[in-house]
Amino acid sequence: MRIGHGYDVHRYKAGRECIFCGVRIPVDFGPDGHSDADVAVHALMDALLGAAALGDIGRHFPDTDDRYKGADSFRLLEHVMELIGEKGYTVSNADITIVAQKPKLAPYIPQMAENLAAALGVDHDRVNVKATTEEKMGFTGSGEGVAAHAVVLLNE
Repeated sequence: MRIGHGYDVHRYKAGRECIFCGVRIPVDFGPDGHSDADVAVHALMDALLGAAALGDIGRHFPDTDDRYKGADSFRLLEHVMELIGEKGYTVSNADITIVAQKPKLAPYIPQMAENLAAALGVDHDRVNVKATTEEKMGFTGSGEGVAAHAVVLLNE
């Protein structure tokens, strides 16, 4: 078994789409980034890559490469899953935490978990997604941005 942890952060920007775990949240702002800035999927990819000792998403999908400008994070996750499979690993489970004062994410969490389970090729009960605030402290608490943590367990 191999465990990995991932972390990502993006500032919010007016007029950007707000996408978490492939779910579009209907607000007038979203995470700003080179790709679609799906912070939770980015943290998950870093956790997967870390568990397999394959570096991080910056190494595989640099923000200096125009091929990844506006990229769908789920397409990038597909590539990461191919790398994981090539090393002989499968996902046992994943746990993702999104840290955001806004928007409220509770209504969207079941679909987020389903999306991730499908992408990881596991049953839905092997993926957990949760959201929390930082009680209006720090950049996420002030609404300036969003962060996400992910932990995964891989099996050989």
